[in-house]
Amino acid sequence: MSEQWTHIGDFLIYLGVTVPLLLFGLFVFMVTTPYNEYRMIREGSDVNDPRKQAIAKSAAHDLGGKIIGLALVLASAIYHSVGIMDLIVWGVIGAIFQVIVFYLFELATPFSVVKEIRGGNVGVALFASRLSMATGLLMAALISY
Repeated sequence: MSEQWTHIGDFLIYLGVTVPLLLFGLFVFMVTTPYNEYRMIREGSDVNDPRKQAIAKSAAHDLGGKIIGLALVLASAIYHSVGIMDLIVWGVIGAIFQVIVFYLFELATPFSVVKEIRGGNVGVALFASRLSMATGLLMAALISY
């Protein structure tokens, strides 16, 4: 039973590092996009304005996909890390690469992903979110020793 307490301590330490890393990633995502996702989502609660609702859905899908993608990277980093610093390094790399992939997607498309999401194009936002999840899954698989 006392051995479990040691593992609970490790769990709490890793949780105490992982949650701030996820919040750091969220901050990086919010700072690097030219729109305010939280404001867009909050304004989507206006049931009388379908355009604002579509914009909110677009922002929520895009940001949600980035969060899931980063969580996949962090989960793999927790599993494969040899220590806390290793987890931190992979978490920061995961957040940075999520942003890089988003802007590569922006460059690769014949339209502006940023403008489409800001305009409420849910299809583009869904594709961007799935791209973020796929990127996170691939990066998670790449973290191994």
